[in-house]
Amino acid sequence: MSKTVQYLNPDGACPAQGLYSHIGAFSGGPMMFIAGQLAVQADGGIVGRNDFATQFKQVFDNLGDVLHGVGADWNDVIKFTTYLVHSQDLDTFMTLRAALFSEIFEGPLFPPNTLLMVDRLVKEEFLIEVEAVVAGTPQ
Repeated sequence: MSKTVQYLNPDGACPAQGLYSHIGAFSGGPMMFIAGQLAVQADGGIVGRNDFATQFKQVFDNLGDVLHGVGADWNDVIKFTTYLVHSQDLDTFMTLRAALFSEIFEGPLFPPNTLLMVDRLVKEEFLIEVEAVVAGTPQ
């Protein structure tokens, strides 16, 4: 898959408030919209009940599996949207994301991310959900 995704922080824009860029640009071809991934293991069971770090890991493992399943990788991600249920998990999210992103992205810039606090997700046990917009077509 061609690597045509760029992350940009235009001159004059305020500094990003975390590990993200203001713009994820994609200059050629179709895009895929990856559904929000949850802390669900291969057999359908929920992973990490009341354990944010375990759910974070499973969510990104699942997202990676979906990306690889369509012939994409992390550097094809144009944008993330992240949903957290508890604001007290925000610092843990930032710490875990910093460690993970330094491993999975070429860097030094990272995809845009919209982070939302929500009342709940589809099941009460879920603490985090992450969806992505990705460059390319399924292979």
